[in-house]
Amino acid sequence: MIGLSTGSPSLPASIPPNENASSDVSVPGTSSGRRRKTSHLKEVPETLAMRESLRDRCAQVAAKLDRSHPMTKDEMEQISRRMLEEADLPESYLGWVMVMISSEFWADALASVPPERRLFLLPHCLKHAEGCPAEYDQFGMNCKECGACSIADFRSIAEDMGYRVLVAEGSPVVMKIIVGGYVDAVVGVACLNVLEKAIDKVLLAGIPCMAVPLLSSDCRNTKVDEPWVEQMIRTPYKPAAAKTKSYVHLMRAAGLLFEDTLFERLAPRQRESHLSGEGGNAYSPGTRMLDSTPSENGARPAVTPEQLEGVDPIAATEAIALDFLARGGKHSRPFITLAAYDAMMGGDGTGADGEDVLNRVPDAVRRAALSIETFHKASLVHDDIEDGDAFRYGQPAVHQRFGTATAINVGDYLIGLGYRLLSRNMMGDEVDAETRVDLLDSLAAAHVRLSEGQGAELLWRDAKDRRLTPLDALKIYALKTSPAFEAALYSGVRMAGDASALVDPIRKFSRNLGVAFQIINDLNDWAGDDSNKLTAGADVIGGRPTLLWALALQHLEDEDKDTLLALVEPDCELSDRERLTTVRRLYEKANVFEMSMQLIDKHQARAEQVADEIENESLRRLLYFLVDTVLERPESVGSGGDAEQPSSPAVVKIGVVAR
Repeated sequence: MIGLSTGSPSLPASIPPNENASSDVSVPGTSSGRRRKTSHLKEVPETLAMRESLRDRCAQVAAKLDRSHPMTKDEMEQISRRMLEEADLPESYLGWVMVMISSEFWADALASVPPERRLFLLPHCLKHAEGCPAEYDQFGMNCKECGACSIADFRSIAEDMGYRVLVAEGSPVVMKIIVGGYVDAVVGVACLNVLEKAIDKVLLAGIPCMAVPLLSSDCRNTKVDEPWVEQMIRTPYKPAAAKTKSYVHLMRAAGLLFEDTLFERLAPRQRESHLSGEGGNAYSPGTRMLDSTPSENGARPAVTPEQLEGVDPIAATEAIALDFLARGGKHSRPFITLAAYDAMMGGDGTGADGEDVLNRVPDAVRRAALSIETFHKASLVHDDIEDGDAFRYGQPAVHQRFGTATAINVGDYLIGLGYRLLSRNMMGDEVDAETRVDLLDSLAAAHVRLSEGQGAELLWRDAKDRRLTPLDALKIYALKTSPAFEAALYSGVRMAGDASALVDPIRKFSRNLGVAFQIINDLNDWAGDDSNKLTAGADVIGGRPTLLWALALQHLEDEDKDTLLALVEPDCELSDRERLTTVRRLYEKANVFEMSMQLIDKHQARAEQVADEIENESLRRLLYFLVDTVLERPESVGSGGDAEQPSSPAVVKIGVVAR
């Protein structure tokens, strides 16, 4: 399902064309913002007859759509709203209708995928809540097949046909499985809340996906139209003559940079090292990252000091660095570089023969993509030290495992490796000296700006005066977050040829995308982070400057402003919980969550305006895709938002084997 908005999906007319992300921090007072409170848009039609009638209408609408490219969020919403208006039906059915239209849109593409290459998703809330005999272990719920619910029946049908089966609620492991190359299509059952959050990126990426919504979202003894589910599972295999464009092959190509012998070929080891103990080769090039059932966060065990015993100390730095480089993360930046290169070369990597096309990408382009991730990983090592974060990718951060001094050195090593990947001229490369110089200059400039932004943040954190203006916060964001997007895009475009005409658009697009992304990150901080920080409100506790803090200081009365500033003083006697409770109350009083969402909308609109003017269709679609996937808004952060559903344990029954 696609992300929902509360009003018209068209861009607000009040948004000025000013592309400077740090020059305008005004917030429109009348705008409701986009894609926020959506509970009133997730009503399921009451009767089976009504649902069947609406599904037929959705099939008729989908049959007329252009299937050459995936639909954007706004396109999907516009089509669904128009259908409801023509049928004189309430807006409250919008979410359900979007699921139906998207399922019909992808029906033929899904049929063209053999069942053994499909993933079937089931929610644990279909179980009978009272007296369910199922037990939970490290892999989740072990269904006893008692017959009290439909989980066992659905699973049996799917497994008999060859499906991989996963019982979970909106788990990020789904994308990991898809990008890992184990399945090519998804069918699933979930409530509209989960579908909105979990299926979004799957559809936008061009992954064939069908779903049957649950009849309620209360997570207990819920029901579903069971004949619909069985019909969906039994979708017969039927090869399709034409296929919808997809970014899946590019995502997989980005992940493969860190696997098997390709990693060794692109970043050959300079030192011999053999780790000891269980999992001693987990980091090594030549091993698959998903040889077994993926974990919830998709991360492999990190190398430990004990495994380095007996390793040549000179080789130890490389071992730690390569482990961290190849382990964890979504590899979104290498994806951007590869996708930008592909777009400039015609966009064939998104077609049906995308895998073959991408196999012919020059190694020099792959090394450029790998270098982007190398710089990113270096910044994370240093960031975790500077911010005092204890975890990264769900495991202890590098400085927690090896000490601060070693971690700093590992980060420095990764920086050096990144420049070496760009500068070295290997046999078979056809990259001229001018291109290499341009790439090195671009990455160096990005590195300098990132350090300036991080430095400004650290100086503010350690200053006695904790006052901060929204303008200053946005300047820090533009410096700290945007350069990575800019470097990734520019590297891909430049490797394809002359990029002079796109330098300015790429910079403007990246600036606004990066600022909006960082604001979203600030908002997500109030919901916690299962992979990294683990604690809601960590930015306040860590003393990091945020737009939320700046907006609160700008809009609170003097008395409340003094209270807020006192909460971060060294002599504050309140507990962390008490401080966070007070900060949240003051943030809500100043309406900073709503204002932040509105600023996200403004910067998103500016990024989209830049994309609108890109002549290259493949590159333009890539920029739209980045906007829709990178700027994933939180469901709710303030007390006035939609209620969050409690997270559920992943229940896994899936056989994943190496290809």
